[in-house]
Amino acid sequence: MLYFYFEEQDLLTKMNSVGPVSHWIMSGMNYTSLLWRSEDIRRCIEHMESDWCAVSRNVDRGSMLRYAKFGRSVAGFCAVFMHCGVFSYSVVNSLTPMIFVIGNETILARRLPCPFYSKLLDTSRDPANEIVLMIQFLSGFIANSITVGACSLAAVFAMHVCGQFAVLYTWLNELIDDRKEKQTAERKLANIVEHHLRVLNFISRFEKIMNQICLVELFGCTINLCLLGFCTIKEWNARNTKTITTYGLVFISLSFNIFIFCYIGEIITEQCKKVGEMAYFTNWYLLPHKTALGMVLIISRSGVVIKITAGKLIQLSLMTFGDVIKTSAAYLNILRTIM
Repeated sequence: MLYFYFEEQDLLTKMNSVGPVSHWIMSGMNYTSLLWRSEDIRRCIEHMESDWCAVSRNVDRGSMLRYAKFGRSVAGFCAVFMHCGVFSYSVVNSLTPMIFVIGNETILARRLPCPFYSKLLDTSRDPANEIVLMIQFLSGFIANSITVGACSLAAVFAMHVCGQFAVLYTWLNELIDDRKEKQTAERKLANIVEHHLRVLNFISRFEKIMNQICLVELFGCTINLCLLGFCTIKEWNARNTKTITTYGLVFISLSFNIFIFCYIGEIITEQCKKVGEMAYFTNWYLLPHKTALGMVLIISRSGVVIKITAGKLIQLSLMTFGDVIKTSAAYLNILRTIM
């Protein structure tokens, strides 16, 4: 930040430094949010643990396990994309020297992944350059890990919700298999309603944890995608293939992260709606009259749309992801016109 405000006067160089700085700021805000919601995170984990302990049938456990594996895979892909993208950017920048032509002399200067305020420490000399370089690599790894942790937490919690809804769908389908089980239908329906409310309670706590993080990621990724596109165009004009490749990896990692958050919001909303549809299409008319009225509770509750939001302002969905890409492209066109 000192370099950005007090040292560099060139606007293009300043814009190149905005990306790394904003990444660290976003990670700091996400870490603060995770600490602030640590009690809710602990309760969600305990909720998941009790759900796994309560399941008794193999078919239900299989449904939960399938979604749990998918959530773990998403977390793994998120970690790979984010660390590879940012690490490659840092390595390429640190290995590519800056070239200055002074008179008849060509001077090569060492470069850091993120510009450093020279009046605080002269990084052109040893060992200051190596020390600052290691600090920037370490801080970048920590910032990446925070972002990956937030994304992984969202994916794991969301897939647990999907697993619980899969169990709920199975129970609804088995509510009245034949006439012999009509006597136990009332007890089954009570378990279904209780489980449905339990899942909705988990979603409410999950949204409480993630809405601030989603807001930071939504706005931060919109700005960073725009800046990445602008820097990529500049490097393309300069025929700098290595830097273009690293920008591409970072672009993919940021796009994947925001896509995961938007996909989670979309799938949870759809799963909540599907419960009401499943309840409506069961053979509820075969149930005793008073028991069938209990289905109204499920249908009416499912009619209230559950939304995963960014800061209680923007609903997360696949349409939101498209809006992020379009907004980034619009800002990119403005930058190209101005610059």
